[in-house]
Amino acid sequence: MTLTLPTALTLFRIVLIPVFGLCFLLPPPWTNLLTVAVFALAAITDWLDGYLARRLNQSSDFGAFLDPVADKLMVAVALVALVAVYPGLWMAIPAAVIIGREIAVSALREWMAEIGKRASVAVNQMGKLKTVAQMAAILMLLYREPILGIPIPEIGFVLVWIAALLTLYSAYVYMRAALEVLD
Repeated sequence: MTLTLPTALTLFRIVLIPVFGLCFLLPPPWTNLLTVAVFALAAITDWLDGYLARRLNQSSDFGAFLDPVADKLMVAVALVALVAVYPGLWMAIPAAVIIGREIAVSALREWMAEIGKRASVAVNQMGKLKTVAQMAAILMLLYREPILGIPIPEIGFVLVWIAALLTLYSAYVYMRAALEVLD
């Protein structure tokens, strides 16, 4: 297997997961800014690896497998960390919904691939919108401070709930598509 630039970026994103965890555990005042920077770098490489894979025609089966795994791991670690920062149902519920959906949809995609129907549960625009809301929410919640009087954490909470609702809707879309194929 040849290591392509998009796959190298995905592997780099996986390496960033423990770096993110260590940064998160550092004492203030560096914690929030450093974790935001690491998470933002991971989010950028997520976009960049997909863009480069298409642009350079370097898509691979391994990259197609590894990319969503890297994304889900980073998001799950960030959401669990945020539940520690913001204990309570207001953070735990959307975190559980988002992580649970990621596991369920991944399992659904794997099962559909096994029966030769993976294309019927491909990533759609709703999933992309969910990802944007989710990434923005996580960045804002990790920062934890207002900026120029703008209540960044509160906006992050609104966005994480929007992401959770979009998550539920996109899970419904995937499940419906899978059921249609099976009928």
